[in-house]
Amino acid sequence: MNFINHNIRLLAFVALGSGIFLACAQTKSVTASKSSTEASKAGKIVPTNLKWSERMLLSEMQRFPESWMLDFSKSPKWTYPSAIVLDAAEQLYAKTGKKEYYNYISEFGEKLIKEDGTILTYDLEKYNIDMLNSGNVLLYLYEKEKKEKYLKALQTLRSQIDGQPRTKEGSFWHKKIYPYQVWLDGLYMGMPFYTHYTKDFVKGAEATKAYDDIVFQFDSVQKNLLDKKTGLLYHAWDESKEQAWANKETGLSPNFWGRAMGWYGMAMVDVLDYLPEDHPGRTRLISYIKSYTDAIIKVQDKDSGLWYQVLDKAGEKGNYTEATASAMFVYTIIKSVNNGYLPKSYKTYAKKGYDGIIKNLITVDENGVVNLNKCCAVAGLGGKPYRDGSYEYYINEEVRSNDAKGTGPFILASLEFEK
Repeated sequence: MNFINHNIRLLAFVALGSGIFLACAQTKSVTASKSSTEASKAGKIVPTNLKWSERMLLSEMQRFPESWMLDFSKSPKWTYPSAIVLDAAEQLYAKTGKKEYYNYISEFGEKLIKEDGTILTYDLEKYNIDMLNSGNVLLYLYEKEKKEKYLKALQTLRSQIDGQPRTKEGSFWHKKIYPYQVWLDGLYMGMPFYTHYTKDFVKGAEATKAYDDIVFQFDSVQKNLLDKKTGLLYHAWDESKEQAWANKETGLSPNFWGRAMGWYGMAMVDVLDYLPEDHPGRTRLISYIKSYTDAIIKVQDKDSGLWYQVLDKAGEKGNYTEATASAMFVYTIIKSVNNGYLPKSYKTYAKKGYDGIIKNLITVDENGVVNLNKCCAVAGLGGKPYRDGSYEYYINEEVRSNDAKGTGPFILASLEFEK
């Protein structure tokens, strides 16, 4: 009898469990059906009737729902690529007034800056110039929200500049762990922040001293990293000439890496946003932009309008047209034309590059989400494992889609074309 009762109870439990499972399945089915109906009513996730700037920003927000995720981060950390997309978001918010764009920027500050002004994961003692770039987001947020925590964080970042190690003539080392090394990347990472901070917070003789220092950083790079034959600039220079990647006579790295040149161009045009109109260094910076642009035009691919991972070796095996450098060059040229730093005739080269990106490197998913493909994920020099700066090194670094170092400049370039 007990055996029969036990079986009856077991069968009842199984039947009940099946019912619960069925009910859950039906609920999920109804929910899925409801959400897909809502999606079809609303149309695509990213509407295709918007301009490319908004389409790409909305796509980034779809891929990375929180702005600290923009660098493919798994947890919140203070890093530089997010700031490039958020710089573009600032401009789109100003243009459209859409609150979701502002919220996306604001969430970055809320998440990364503690109430006492401490910056999450940031270590001042590392003197890594890359870490200054996201300070641009805080300059914007402090201007808008006047939160004390942002001011404290900004003052901490500014203090890094005072302690940043320098070469004998005064160029900033890229990082404390890379002694005597000046990288083109560092001009973008540090100088727009340094200039913007000075404009917002420093006055009189101290401001003049800072502006002179900023312009000197470009003067020094032009002197030490420029190849006079091509007009291109090498990725890096080792003052000590001790690194295995450094030429024993010149201290220069062996190749012209596309994105390093891209960083340098963006640094110049962005610094000019904040450098006073009457500063004598403006004329020199504008002359550098002209010679720089003439050099990159010579290595622009005639068919696609794009630029290569290693700029001057288009036909060599393994080289490829790379998205981040191409977007950065287009942004630098079109912004320079719009601001009067370059003659209007140069717009042709920017447009050819921009059209080339859209034709060859952009894909659009069925739901409207826009992708930027063929982005070099990262490249550097030295470190562990050791990066030797060879041609083989650059062409074999990871390639991925939707890297913020490409999507950010693409949005910025799009905004310049949409003016």
